[in-house]
Amino acid sequence: MLLIDRATVRELYPVKRAVPVMAEAMRRYSSGQVDLPLRTILRPEKDTGLLGTMPGFVGGDELAGYGLKAMVLKPENPSRGLELHIGVVLVFDPETGAPLALMDAGAVTAVRTAAVSAVATEALARPDAGDLAVLGSGVQARSHLEAMRLVRSLRRVRVWSRTAENAEAFRTWAAAELDLEVETVSTPSAALAGADLVCTTTAAKEPVVQAGDLAPGAHVNAVGASFVDHRELSSRAVAGASFFVDSRESALAESGDLRAPLTEGLVGPDHIQAELGEVLLGTHAGRREETEITVFKSLGLGVQDIMSGFAVAEEAAARGLGRTFALD
Repeated sequence: MLLIDRATVRELYPVKRAVPVMAEAMRRYSSGQVDLPLRTILRPEKDTGLLGTMPGFVGGDELAGYGLKAMVLKPENPSRGLELHIGVVLVFDPETGAPLALMDAGAVTAVRTAAVSAVATEALARPDAGDLAVLGSGVQARSHLEAMRLVRSLRRVRVWSRTAENAEAFRTWAAAELDLEVETVSTPSAALAGADLVCTTTAAKEPVVQAGDLAPGAHVNAVGASFVDHRELSSRAVAGASFFVDSRESALAESGDLRAPLTEGLVGPDHIQAELGEVLLGTHAGRREETEITVFKSLGLGVQDIMSGFAVAEEAAARGLGRTFALD
């Protein structure tokens, strides 16, 4: 079994490599080639954290087989200088079932999530979209900025964060690492004003995006609210948009952004236009009008982690990276 640390995952699996892998993952999911239960969330009363597990089986000729992701969320970690989510991705040899590779899940998640948003942007955003608003300034905000510039020519970028120091750190990082100029703003509405491309990457429990803040024709990658008790978009913002998802089943069961307007009676279950994979397969047209507001609600699926895990393991073996560990 290969053991692959965070730095090596990042070296082997940049966002550019992940984008075609994630496009194929979404096609396989929506064409029925994947077996995934809903993720399991364990929230013990005696602990502040939670454990999330996402097992699955992926069919196909390449990057296919059994795998899982297990991550622990510890709210205290940022104050310790650690990431909020810590865990592993494990993939198994397709022939024997033996553990093939174990790797850092944080690095995989950062890249695969942004790569899926890049796929959604390419499929749903207007071709001329390039005025980008980023809400949030953490790991996902950084990887999403990298991903957006792969699929659209960015002419302006604004970032909002609850902490001004974090927004400034994001601006400094973008200038140093990506040679991109980023404006810092003090409110979500200031970031969203006139933006035709939006990435929400916050840990918000209450909406930070209001319907009136979204410009006609905007595309939104709604990434941050991945639990049923978290929301980034107001109910009217969701109701006024064409709503696309990675998985219908997951969105209806787990998305606070969707369940709130459902509960309020503003939308019905048919408000979901399509899964991203269906758009990629050509069974749904995606965006239909220039002024249409599109939202891609990204909750994250095990197929994304499993196919990413196989891609990382394959590249590590080819380049002789990672450490070998024998269970027996």
